[in-house]
Amino acid sequence: MADLSNIREHMEVIGADGVHVGTVDKVEGDRIKLTKADSGEGAHEGHHHYLSGGLVAEVEGDTVRLSATAANALQFEEEESGDAADE
Repeated sequence: MADLSNIREHMEVIGADGVHVGTVDKVEGDRIKLTKADSGEGAHEGHHHYLSGGLVAEVEGDTVRLSATAANALQFEEEESGDAADE
């Protein structure tokens, strides 16, 4: 796993294939919290999603590159649980 301390707000998250996965809201523990704007459509819309820090291959400039393709990374995405307060 890459060093998550180098990940900052508003960095772009891309898959190993170079496809946009999301934008960093912040790092919480060993997970990356993505902005609501990247939450998807339908039931996924309007709340934060999380990616495991274990998917991070490298952090370079303003980009977080994952070890999985964008499509595969989205399968591992976790949704915000319960009635968490909006930030």
